[in-house]
Amino acid sequence: MIPLLGLILGLIIGILIPYNIPKEYSNYAAVAILAALDSVFGGLAASMNNNFKIKVFLSGFFGNSLLAALLAYIGDRLGISLHLAAVFAFGNRIFLNFGLIRRKLIEKNAEKS
Repeated sequence: MIPLLGLILGLIIGILIPYNIPKEYSNYAAVAILAALDSVFGGLAASMNNNFKIKVFLSGFFGNSLLAALLAYIGDRLGISLHLAAVFAFGNRIFLNFGLIRRKLIEKNAEKS
């Protein structure tokens, strides 16, 4: 119930307080958001398998976000698109975690039937 309330509160704040990210920071924000989503989906998958650990979740959430933004920054300094590596890695993990979550939900519904 608390995560749902947090999601609703976050959506309301995001709608009521619009914030535009400057173009020069868009790559950093994109990979940081993907890293955060990866951690959220990973945490949800771990929770559904009764294997959730808050320290692992928080360290992954902030660590992955910072590492992804740093990778994008280094890529910008070198003149190459290193942020695409982070987009690929986190995108792949998001889809893998989503698949795990989907299978777990299907198994739960099959047990109820």
